[in-house]
Amino acid sequence: MGMTMTQKILAAHAGLPSVKAGDLIEAKLDLVLGNDITTPVAVAAFDGAGLTKVFDPEKIAIVLDHYTPCKDIKSAQLCDTARRFAKRFGITHLYDVGTAGIEHALLPEKGLVGPGDCVIGADSHTCTYGALGAFSTGVGSTDMAAGMAIGENWFKVPAAIKVILTGKLKPYVSGKDVILHLIGRIGVDGALYKSLEFTGPGVAELSMDDRFTIANMAIEAGAKNGIFPVDEKTMEYVSGRFTRPVVVQKADDDAEYEQEVAIDLSTLESTVSLPHLPSNTKTVSQVKGLPIQQVVIGSCTNGRISDMRVAAGILKGRKVADGVRCIVIPATQAVYLQCVREGLTEIFIEAGCAFSTPTCGPCLGGHMGVMCEGERSVSTTNRNFVGRMGHVKSEVVLASPAIAAASAVKGCIADPADL
Repeated sequence: MGMTMTQKILAAHAGLPSVKAGDLIEAKLDLVLGNDITTPVAVAAFDGAGLTKVFDPEKIAIVLDHYTPCKDIKSAQLCDTARRFAKRFGITHLYDVGTAGIEHALLPEKGLVGPGDCVIGADSHTCTYGALGAFSTGVGSTDMAAGMAIGENWFKVPAAIKVILTGKLKPYVSGKDVILHLIGRIGVDGALYKSLEFTGPGVAELSMDDRFTIANMAIEAGAKNGIFPVDEKTMEYVSGRFTRPVVVQKADDDAEYEQEVAIDLSTLESTVSLPHLPSNTKTVSQVKGLPIQQVVIGSCTNGRISDMRVAAGILKGRKVADGVRCIVIPATQAVYLQCVREGLTEIFIEAGCAFSTPTCGPCLGGHMGVMCEGERSVSTTNRNFVGRMGHVKSEVVLASPAIAAASAVKGCIADPADL
């Protein structure tokens, strides 16, 4: 029996001719990632185990993004722990205030991950890098500590779900609508510990930013990872960024999949996820008019320059509705600077938005957008669990940048096509 893309990458990194679903393997790692929340926990595990060296200071990345710029004393202490660890072992890829960005947008941008890689990160949305044809997955901080020490991790080889994409997206419909639609169909546990493998002619119609968004939210369907085939768009993206040899793994024609899901992109409508699960999806036409108090445009899911352009295109010449706070957060310093150069920053500010330095901030109820009881936010983030963005009686509606910007203007959930 042939192997899927994920299985081929894992087999190569385990030094095995083949693997199959359910196998337990040890695989070499190309990168180990941590952030300001998870790295200090990993450092405690690292030191507690008596470890005294890292496997390769060039293959570890620490990104201070969740509570930074530091919101309080505790977050400052967490960042200090991460900085000291990086200095102790000469870790070169430390991204701090002023150079940092939201980790899952920053690492591909910096060329630290690429096709064929095997990557772990102490953050659940590490699955983002599957957009580049890499196997990447979130792990606990203890696994991060072990990975930093020995450069390997154990995996149970996942079974796979084949997602066959056809057609082309309509205006204002994006990768966010694709992944929300998929999660709505299969549920938050529909791909539990499986690989979501995207294929079909529709892949070529998706931008890299669409693919990053889709792979980012694979975990919201319970998946171990999401992964896209490497094509011309992938190679164009990594060209000039990724300096290691590109390894392209392709699924075998006789690869085994537990399930196949077909999605005709041309039939998709603008979609949102209502509280309190990403699978609670509705088309925007079904729920438009629902009042809101806040809009957040950003995150590792939708904070890239294409997302900023879409939002600015809708907000240009318009104003944020009275009673609504609109917070715009570019995902990286490079995206921030591009917003300035293209005049997007001016559009956001003139519309009445708060324009922030890169941070995860409100996505996890950290800072810069925490809600009180009874408030509702339309957000381009990836989770809308109870209390995710503040009070347990606040609500998060997940949406694309287009829907979020339109909703900011209307003061309620809105279809951008109606503006």
